[in-house]
Amino acid sequence: MITFAPGPSKVYDQLSTYLQDAFEQGILSANHRSAVFMNLYQETETLIKEKLHVPEDYKLLFTSSATENWEIIAQSIVENASFHIYSGSFGKKWLNFAQHLNPETASIKLDTETEVDVASLEIDEKFDLIAITQNETSNATEVRNELIREIGEKYPNKMIAVDTTSSMAGIELDFTAADIWYASVQKCFGLPAGLGILIVSPKAIEKCHSKGESGRYNSLSFILENAANYQTHYTPNVLGIYLLNRNLKDRPEIQETDGIIRERMKVLENTIAQSEKLTMLVQNPNTRSKTVMGISGKEDFISAVKKAAEKEGMQMGSGYGPLKPTSFRIANFPAITDDEFEKLIKFLKEY
Repeated sequence: MITFAPGPSKVYDQLSTYLQDAFEQGILSANHRSAVFMNLYQETETLIKEKLHVPEDYKLLFTSSATENWEIIAQSIVENASFHIYSGSFGKKWLNFAQHLNPETASIKLDTETEVDVASLEIDEKFDLIAITQNETSNATEVRNELIREIGEKYPNKMIAVDTTSSMAGIELDFTAADIWYASVQKCFGLPAGLGILIVSPKAIEKCHSKGESGRYNSLSFILENAANYQTHYTPNVLGIYLLNRNLKDRPEIQETDGIIRERMKVLENTIAQSEKLTMLVQNPNTRSKTVMGISGKEDFISAVKKAAEKEGMQMGSGYGPLKPTSFRIANFPAITDDEFEKLIKFLKEY
């Protein structure tokens, strides 16, 4: 069964080799205070910067999940309150989580077809961090790199934090446009769930030290203190970090992957546009995700499509939250092979 679910998603076919190598090299028993682990951490950070074009002075940190990063950002970076720009369920969850820690947290909810109007955007001085859900997995929308940069340029004194859970390692991101970026590895990285990635700029590190929040299990100051020596603040998912390292070594630089993903999405979009039965969940190409395609229809029809796909050996991702009955989602992630993608397109054309 080929899964096109947008997470946990299909892993790279080379994973079995990586796992066997990890066992034979003793990685599964590696101490996270050892030179073996510290070298692994340092090399993985170098690979992230080289392959994804992350600035040299940004720092790679490891967490348990993208969700954990919500708490880290809210407790260790935000001094007054955060302002959230979102369009779907995961952006709303980030907002709600931040509100638990700070009731002053506020937001603007975008329509799925509408880009944020930066010129008319007004964010009060009391908000010292702007939270942006760049790729909203639940409804297959995105915020373009250019808009993130415009927001940062309009509010240079505010921190910019960006959720790229379903896009990091799939499309090229402009890391210089924001201070905090995070993701999980079970989507575009094509790896098993259980590892979160947090990337912070010197400005974010300075803000963390300025706030001085400490004493918690996942206080950013504690994480950074350990990361300075290429260690982690708790016993980490060493296997997950090793798999990330091996995977990055085998992947091209992000601009090449970005090109493949965008071309595949064009094929997918054209296929849906020519269908008499299928409709794209997001009509505006400027707000439509490049890594997750949402397809909508009547509840009975959506159910029938998913069942027919399963008979052909393909699993579609269900719609999320309120969209579950009337939509399904297709992951356009790098781990999907050309043959698998062609099988998907053939099915959609014939259905």
